[in-house]
Amino acid sequence: MALAASKEKVPPPTPITPGPRRPAMGWRRLSGLKGFGFTAPFFAGFILVFLAPFVYALVQAFFAVRRSGNGLGGSFLSFVGLENFARGFMDEQFWSSMARVGTFALIQIPIMLCLSLLMALLLDMLAGKSARFFRVGLLVPYMIPAIVATLVWLYLYSPRLGPLTKAGEALGANINFFSPELLWVSIGNLLTWAGIGYNMLILYGALRSVPRDLFEAARLDGAGELRIAWSIKIPYVRSSLVLTGMLSIIHMLQIFAEPLVFRVSSPETVTASFTPIMMIYNLAFTEGNYQYAAALSVILALVVGASSAIFYRLTNRRSA
Repeated sequence: MALAASKEKVPPPTPITPGPRRPAMGWRRLSGLKGFGFTAPFFAGFILVFLAPFVYALVQAFFAVRRSGNGLGGSFLSFVGLENFARGFMDEQFWSSMARVGTFALIQIPIMLCLSLLMALLLDMLAGKSARFFRVGLLVPYMIPAIVATLVWLYLYSPRLGPLTKAGEALGANINFFSPELLWVSIGNLLTWAGIGYNMLILYGALRSVPRDLFEAARLDGAGELRIAWSIKIPYVRSSLVLTGMLSIIHMLQIFAEPLVFRVSSPETVTASFTPIMMIYNLAFTEGNYQYAAALSVILALVVGASSAIFYRLTNRRSA
């Protein structure tokens, strides 16, 4: 009886409430931090190489160097507001160079992209070591620096030493690759030779992601290789074509190294304002007008951005 009474008097154990626990870091948050760690060097480089110079140029564009009026000479930096931008928008020489490069881009970029697409389609038909060999071979011109490639083609175009000129003479044609009529053809050939491998690699990577089952099904239905390429392969790489086209527009509007080296052989044709970048370079480092050159740089950046956005908007609608 006593044992039973003692059991009844024992109070029930009080539940232990756990204290506040620190929430564990979720997998998505941890993955996000890891992803940010991988992209941090890119954003740091983007800020230091692109964003900071653009902001600096934008600030410099609001100033101009004025001569001192005290008769003792000298100059000072004065705030002029939007005066440099207004002058830039009215500069016929600058917009003529922009129109010259834009007209050239309308012809050269489609030719280069069509050749890159053709090379990618032919490369996709190969297999094994042959594909790797041709892929590396077509990419070699892109890996050569622009100045070195331009010097090589200057030798090939040379009227006295170039083999292309001698080959033309052997066929009875007197060809001057530095004449005003053929200068853009010479530069376009150089740019196509240098850029075809890079664009081909992007398109070829997109082609390799196309399901191979589609090709087998099309062949069973009686479709030939041309029909497969036109109806299956090209629609699958349309987004990659848009990407390569947009990158080509950005590069073309900022063309600088190739015309600058061509200017050595043909100064009467390739003037100091032949391209927008050459004009900006001449204003900044030859005439010392940094503020006006900065304003033109900002205008050029806006034109490049607007052109790329318009091209992407129009082509993205068609590929949707």
